[in-house]
This record gives sequence, structure tokens and C-alpha cells, in this order.
Amino acid sequence: MTQTLERPSAVNESRGNGARTGGLATRTRRRLAPYLLILPALFVLSLVLLWPIVQMGWMSLHEYGLRQLRGDEAEWVGFGHYASVLTDTRFWTIFRNTIVVCLAMVVLTMVLGTLVGILLDKLPKWASTVLGLGLMLAWATPVISAAIVYRWLFDTRYGLVNTILSGLPDWLVGSGWDEFNWFNEPATLFPILILTVVWQSFPFVAVSVLAGLKSIPNELYEAARMDGASAWKSFWNVTVPMLRPLFALLLVLQVIWDFRIFTQLFVLADGVDNRDVALLPVYIYQLGFASTPPNYGMGSAIAVIMTVLVLAITAYYLRVMIRQGEVR
Repeated sequence: MTQTLERPSAVNESRGNGARTGGLATRTRRRLAPYLLILPALFVLSLVLLWPIVQMGWMSLHEYGLRQLRGDEAEWVGFGHYASVLTDTRFWTIFRNTIVVCLAMVVLTMVLGTLVGILLDKLPKWASTVLGLGLMLAWATPVISAAIVYRWLFDTRYGLVNTILSGLPDWLVGSGWDEFNWFNEPATLFPILILTVVWQSFPFVAVSVLAGLKSIPNELYEAARMDGASAWKSFWNVTVPMLRPLFALLLVLQVIWDFRIFTQLFVLADGVDNRDVALLPVYIYQLGFASTPPNYGMGSAIAVIMTVLVLAITAYYLRVMIRQGEVR
């Protein structure tokens, strides 16, 4: 009987092929494992975030009201809601007010938060800790509670602000502060709204900037001082470049948060009946829920426009920051 012996080289080659195949399968499993682990989270996020956005876009293209909620078929209107919104002069007035108010909130929050963060970094540790705790208490206050406090401060009949202004000389602050209503006109209501939001927002920026400052090596500031740089030049030439990614993140977050302010304005204006002091989130509520009958399709169209605008601003700023990082 003849026995065929396989050459050692052939045996080693087959074993090598098997090892490579097994190693490739192992590497493939390792690469896929993280994606498989996050699949449940992605599924939940899709239900919680993506599906409402898709539903909002679908409703903006249909005539959707109370009858549709009861089961009637929604009528397709295409881009009719968008055309009605974009040709409405009131929408553009509210849009302008929203941009101005949001810009004021973001600028004041970033500037004040940065200055307070630098102050916290310069203070002794015990003073920085005490002040930081106080700031975080303001930041952790529920927005409705903060709005109610400012509503009381500027109350028409019993507010502290009116009482103080009434007691000051007329040549200093003018007259007519008895029972002065701060909440009927945009010129007086929006500054109070900005004050309310900035008071509660800048602590987050301050603490974030403080954490960023702690990560900057002191050698950089010492080198700047040796080169004769002032505190202002050190800030622009050392602090800003080192914290640029942090500032970018904080700015994007503030734009997103401040652009969709609703609760504070709802409380300060005592509802949505005053059409003169509306911003885009309140305008969406007025058309979508508070109108008679409710027009969810029109409200969804404005919400889509608002979402696209926020995403465009965020994407543009992130693109600028990425390009600046590539240049450096």
C-alpha cells in the first residue's frame, strides 16, 4: 500500500492560510464589536430624536390639525406652509427680533462667562470654590423658577425695581415708574429676558473656562511675560489659541440653547396672548397650538425653518474652526 506524504511546506502553507483567515475574522469581529455595542443606543436615539424630526417635516408638508389627530387623512399641501410663512411680514419681524435677542444673549453670556472664569482662576482657592459653588447654584436653578423671580422683581405694582426707581430723583431716572409695566413692549421685555437668560447661562461658561485655564501650562504665560507681553496680549496670544476648541463648543451650545428660548419668555410675558413680544419658539406655539383651530402643519414648517437655520449656523462655525485648526 502506497502512502502519500504531504510536503512540510504545503502543510505549513495551509496552516498559515488558516491562521490568516482566523486572524482576519478576529480582526473583523473586533472592528464590528464597538458598532454592535452602540446599536441599542443608536436605535433609542433614532426613536427619540430622528423620528420626531421626520414627523415634523412630514407634518409641515400636510394640512394637519385636530381632525387629523382624530384619524382623518392629512391633505398634502407641499410647500404651501413654507410659502405662507416666508411671505408673512410678521414672521420676518419675529425672525429679526429672535436674531437680535439671541445674538445679545450669546455675546453677553460668552463675554461675562469668560471674564468670570479668568477671575476664578486668579482668586485664592477658597474664594474660587465659594464663588464657583454660588455660580453653579444659579446655573442649576430651574428656568421657570428663575423666570418667576425676575417676573416678581419687575412686577408692575409690587416689584422691587419699580419701587427703587420711584424713590430715586426724577432728574436721575425720570418719572412715571409707579405701576410701570415692563412686559407689554419688546423694548422693555426683551432686555429683562436677556438678563434672565444670561444670569443663568454664564456660570456654565465661567466654570468651563476655568477648567480650560487649569489645563494651560504656566510656562507659556511665563514665556509671554519674558517677551514683554501685557495681560491683554497674553490673553489673545496664549489663552485664546489654547482654548479655541472650548470656545467653539461653548459658542455652538449657547447658540442652540438661546435660539430656542421659550419658558422664560412664556413666564415673563404671562402667556402667548401678546403677539408683539413673540420670538420664533413662541410664534411656533401660537400658530401650532394656541391658534383657533390649531395648525400643526404651519407650526411644523416654522420649526423646520428654525432647525435648518440653527444647523446652518452651527455647521458654518464648526467649518471655520476646523479650517483654522488645519492652518495651524
